[in-house]
Formats: sequence, structure tokens, C-alpha cells
Amino acid sequence: MQSIKTRVTVLTSLLAVLASVASADADVISDWNKKTVSVGAKAKAGVMQDRNIAIVHVAMFDAVNAIARRYTPYRVQLTAELTASPEAAAAAAAHFLLTRLYPDQTYDVEMLYRTSLATIPDGESKSQGIRLGEKVAAEIFAWRIKDGADAPNSYRPFTAAGTYIPTMLPIGFSMATTTPFALTHSSQFRPVAPYSLQSAQWARDYNEVKRIGATKSAIRSKEQSDIARFWEFIGPDIYNPIVRQLGAAKRLDLTDNARLFALVAIATADAKFAFYDAKYTYHFWRPVTAIRNGDIDGNDATERDPTWEPSIVTPLHPEYPCGHCATAAAAAAVLETLFGDTVPTFTLISPTVPGMRRSFVRLSDYVAEVINARVYGGMHYRTSGEVGAAMGRRIGEYTVQNYLKPVR
Repeated sequence: MQSIKTRVTVLTSLLAVLASVASADADVISDWNKKTVSVGAKAKAGVMQDRNIAIVHVAMFDAVNAIARRYTPYRVQLTAELTASPEAAAAAAAHFLLTRLYPDQTYDVEMLYRTSLATIPDGESKSQGIRLGEKVAAEIFAWRIKDGADAPNSYRPFTAAGTYIPTMLPIGFSMATTTPFALTHSSQFRPVAPYSLQSAQWARDYNEVKRIGATKSAIRSKEQSDIARFWEFIGPDIYNPIVRQLGAAKRLDLTDNARLFALVAIATADAKFAFYDAKYTYHFWRPVTAIRNGDIDGNDATERDPTWEPSIVTPLHPEYPCGHCATAAAAAAVLETLFGDTVPTFTLISPTVPGMRRSFVRLSDYVAEVINARVYGGMHYRTSGEVGAAMGRRIGEYTVQNYLKPVR
């Protein structure tokens, strides 16, 4: 099995390749989406990355929409000159924010900014767009800087005095209380508590992941193993390429593309806040913990395996619900609401399985594979995947229904 250091090296070297599956018909919104995702990955932004992407995209949308005036603004409502360049406005907004969110990545950001502006003729239109973009971005930044995302990790471990427990703190704790972008609060769509450990459903989930998600599973096929490893790669770099490909395939204009990316970014950021809220509300145990303690759950149908290990390393936070499933479903719900479930074929690649590609024509199939992958990897129970996806879908639908709506 590859070491963590080796995996990180492979991941970093292949991040740039992820853009290769996107259409060549990119516009300034897609260009800055790629840059926002890549600088966040390079900066190892981790759980902050979805939030930062949403900050950039809502600012680009409000700047472009201030000129087009076709949709309700997200937050900043300015009266812009109709002659202002929307391309300059979008680039200036993204540049303003990325140089503040990732100051160590300023050089890379400046290079794209110069390229973006070089394609726009000099003149008052360009200057108006730059001023507009910077003004919108400054207001968005001032608002989100107080959202609580960077609060210290105050997670309190469960223990008894004098008892040793693993000492590494879980991640994402501050995300549970971060101010959402669309939801009124992170718990708005919080799922009900996990099932009883005495239930037949718990026994089914337990035994399924025990058999198929184990490191040395006798029933997991090679394809299922590959799928588990493919979706080991998580975060914005695994679903933003879908948005870029479908936006290009649908030949959206600049304003509609800005809206598309903003809606997906809002929904996926809020899905992250929501699933962390639920995880740290319920503190449900992971399969590796449950299966090694199968004799204490009070269920005769769950037999303990004292040496069981998952085929994929378990993430460092509670199990319920599946976060990867929630963000995938939130993105898919936005896209399905706008385009339908059947869409032009989109293709994804993952640095955790170099050379492998996964292609889909149905958004529901994409979400279903993410759920399966987390079971094959031994990290999640099936019900947790289904619950996470249902929550993410509700968040995506809610976002489209309530934000950036067409102006009549």
C-alpha cells in the first residue's frame, strides 16, 4: 500500500491534469474556477476550500449580474454601468479575493489576472469592470471574514480521567458552526439520529461493510476496489470539473455560467457545513470502531472482528452522515434542477487512481457511485451514504429555489 507521503506527492503532481477533461470552450468564470480550486489545493486549505470557492463565486456572480441585471443578486446589489466589462468585473472580483484568501499564492493568481485582463480592450469599459469587481469582492470579503470558519478547534474528546485515547483531534469541527451561504443555519436539514444498534437495518449495514469494505475482502471485485480508491479523492476537485464540462456543453453565456458556478458553490459549501453539524451532533462510530467492538452493540447479528481494517484509510471525523455523498448530491441537485438528470456525458479523473476515468450521463448514477464507493472503502455504512445524499439533495434544491432567481 502506498505511503501517505507518496499519495500526497502523486495527488499534487496530478492536480493540474484534472483540468484536461474540461471543454476547451472555457470563459473567464471557468478559468477562475480552475484557479480557485487549484490554489486552494496547493495551499492545503482542506475543509476551508469549499467555503473559499463559494466566496469567490458569489462575488463573481454579483459583479457580472450587476451589469446584466437578469437575476436577483446574492448579497451585493450595486447599480453598475451597462458599459462595464463583465469579464473584467469577474476577473477583478476573483483576483481581489484569492490574493486575500491565499496570500502565499499571489504569484499564480497575478499571472491569471494579467492573462484575463490582456484579452479585454483597454478603455473605460475595462476600468469600470475592474472597479465594480473589486467593490463587490470587498463587500463579500468583509462579510465572510466573520463567519466563524477559522475558529480554533475546541473539540472536546470523549474520555474518562486518566484513560488514554488517540491524541489527534478530528477535523472540521468549526465547519459545523460556520455561517452558511444559503441555509438559515447549518442544522436546517439535519437528518434524524442514526438507527438503533439493536435494529435489523444496523446489522445489515454492519455486515455489508464488514464483508465488502475490509482490506482483505473476499467478495470485493477489482472494479469495486478501483471505485473505492477513485473516490478516495474528495473535495472540490472531484465535482467542479462536472460544472465546467456541463456549463461548456450547454454553451452558457457569461452571466448564466457565473450563476451556475455560484449556485453549485453555495450548495456544496452549505452541504459541508450541514454534514459536519450532523456528524458532531451524533458522533456515530465508524466501521473500524464498530466492527472491532461488535460484541458490545447489543445485537446478536453483529459478530466482532478484532483485527478488521477498512480498505481505505478512515477520515478523521465522525461517520454519520456521509459527507462525500452530501456534497456530491448537493452539486448534482443544482445541476439536475437546471439541466435534468440526463446530461451530456461528463468524465472525471482522480489522482488516487492514475489513468482511470469515470464517465456518466446521469447525475443520479454519479451520486449512487459515490455512495457505493464509501461502502467499498470500508469508511461508511450504506444508510449513512443514502442519508447524506438525501440531505445534500435538499440543500441543492433549496439553493436553486431561493437564490439567484430570474428577474421577471
